[in-house]
Amino acid sequence: MNVGTTVYKLYAAGVYEGTIRFTASAIMHAKVDARRRTQMQENVLAETAGYILPLHKISANQSHYAGAEWQGEAVVLGNGERYEKHIQYTGEVAGRGVVSQVWALRKDTALDIVTVDGCVVAFVAPNRYGMEVLVVDGYEGVTPLREYADSLLSEARYGVNDLGTDLVPMRDGVRLATDVYLPEGVAPGAKLPTILIRTCYDRNMRKTFFKRWANKGYAVVNQDVRGRADSEGELVPFFYERDDSADTIDWIVAQDWSDGNVGMWGASYLGYVVTAAATSGHPNLKAVVNEVNVGSPFVDTVRKGGTVCSWPLLCWTLAQSVGTRTDFDIFAGKTVSPEKAVDARPIREIPQQMIGRASGPWDIWSEHPEYDDFWRDCTYSERGDQVKVPMFVISGWYDGDSAGVSETWRMLTKHDVPNRKIWLGPWEHGPNRARDLLDTSFGNDAVVYNYDVNVLRWFDRFLKGVANGIEQEPRASYYVVGTNEWRVSDDWTPSEATATKWFLGSGGRANSSLGDGVLTLGSQAQQADSDAYVYNPEEPVADSGEREPENMRRHELRSDILVYTSEVLAEPVTVAGELSCELYASSTGVDTDWVVTLSDVDPKGNSIKLSNYIVRAKYRGGLDAPALLTPGQVEKYDIFMQNIAHTFPVGHRLRFTVTSSSKMIAFPNTNTGLNPYEDPQPIVVTQKIYHSEAYPSHLKLPILA
Repeated sequence: MNVGTTVYKLYAAGVYEGTIRFTASAIMHAKVDARRRTQMQENVLAETAGYILPLHKISANQSHYAGAEWQGEAVVLGNGERYEKHIQYTGEVAGRGVVSQVWALRKDTALDIVTVDGCVVAFVAPNRYGMEVLVVDGYEGVTPLREYADSLLSEARYGVNDLGTDLVPMRDGVRLATDVYLPEGVAPGAKLPTILIRTCYDRNMRKTFFKRWANKGYAVVNQDVRGRADSEGELVPFFYERDDSADTIDWIVAQDWSDGNVGMWGASYLGYVVTAAATSGHPNLKAVVNEVNVGSPFVDTVRKGGTVCSWPLLCWTLAQSVGTRTDFDIFAGKTVSPEKAVDARPIREIPQQMIGRASGPWDIWSEHPEYDDFWRDCTYSERGDQVKVPMFVISGWYDGDSAGVSETWRMLTKHDVPNRKIWLGPWEHGPNRARDLLDTSFGNDAVVYNYDVNVLRWFDRFLKGVANGIEQEPRASYYVVGTNEWRVSDDWTPSEATATKWFLGSGGRANSSLGDGVLTLGSQAQQADSDAYVYNPEEPVADSGEREPENMRRHELRSDILVYTSEVLAEPVTVAGELSCELYASSTGVDTDWVVTLSDVDPKGNSIKLSNYIVRAKYRGGLDAPALLTPGQVEKYDIFMQNIAHTFPVGHRLRFTVTSSSKMIAFPNTNTGLNPYEDPQPIVVTQKIYHSEAYPSHLKLPILA
């Protein structure tokens, strides 16, 4: 293929978006008119084109792609990029049978390549919003574009008629900026199912992606939540989302283009929005797709486990507080230092120090230091009995909001919501992006080509009534890290998993990885009754705070971390499902925090974090029943831990650790029991973890045979 002469066709989520041609000096794009679907003439690609395919990178690397020998099991390009042989497609091109080879990019955001007879014919960018493919005309059928060829899948048959912006009134009179995109070319007077998106990040930011549902025969409604972008009112995160969603659905079903069937899509905070909307019990809400959803404030975000969250909350809140549109440089920690922000005091005035102004949400949260009716109204799982809508839950092992995903799934399971489905991959908060994370590598199939196709299948089934069978497929699909394979089950936690107890034990010196702490399967190691450590809030643990396969080795040398490690495994152990631990502990303080972590220790001593969580002791009896500790008295803690599917290989060991701080997740507990927002003087305390016959602290793991 010669640079400058090869014309590629560009598809996004199966929708044809025009042609691309790379020249020595520019990228030329002949785009398709969005409404009439007519081919426009060729022009230089606009900087704001908004495609996920990294077209400038592809342009710059044309010589490397053309100069590579695409054969064998792996190819290393002249720029150092490594591709591995992945899947093949067989098809017909210009009357001849061909076999294509897909090559998977490693160690970077997936940009896969398709070759035929050693020549590059396509580039593939899988992602959550809709796989994008750049392909030489005629070769579509031997690329992952085949995922969109399912005869039961809504076709991209229509243009998009953007009706502009309405200000839709809520029940209290506040008006929300709402855009409507209708499929152009449907029969006059046609009634349409609707997909609703409600966002805090400006409805214009992702509208190109959302419009592609209109190409496929859906009305699409795209709305700013109150207080954001062009909507009226004040942003009070979480508080209004249930009622505002219900009011918006009322407005939709009253429109002359609506057939009364409404679905919702949301990810992250938008995922909280759709889950909250489901708890309204609105009869016209017929389908929900919920990706990497933020959980209720006391579970996942503001007060995780009852603590006061630090950087994960601060970066989002500060980014929302500089104006009505999100400052993503703050969100990414570029213009505000995460380290400076979490160390700043007083806690209540951190926004003033970091961005020079108060934050409305931060101030509101500071005024509610205990779980009261304000927080109860924000806790969607308090209203799980109202959820009737089929919900497709998507997340992964490295999603920072997986505690929220687990909260959602527990709610759906508790109330046996029909047609619930969960898909869990080796994915981050931005799912389906890459095949490697830090030093952990997955299989080439860790990135899938049918991600957005399955989302569309869900809407087709429950909004259009298409009998595509998605609800008859196994309820849970999940990826096992280590063996690097996809598995299915009729439930999550997998019904075939066996609950096992791994008991803590020691000779009384489990402090640090150099201590004598042990983790034993099925029986208590009868040695010392307990281990102790000193927790100083002014010397907190400073791990990354991210849900990522971080190597905890250096942190585990601290004396204020108790470390319990299993024997070297003679057989592999696969853990899959929701985890928890039962901890018996005392403190010399009247309140404190507990941080628990499960990791995989390799023969070199690297300790790779798999699952963790943090809880505040005073809420051990329930969020609505805070009770201070009696110093020295043993208390029982049932602690949720974030879900995983992971195989510990032969020669590795399981490790469980307990400490009392993780400052990048939560501000260190001062151990005083006083209002944390008032920054009481910290007290140094002595903590004890018990592992006797009377107090058998243990880890609960679902094990697959």
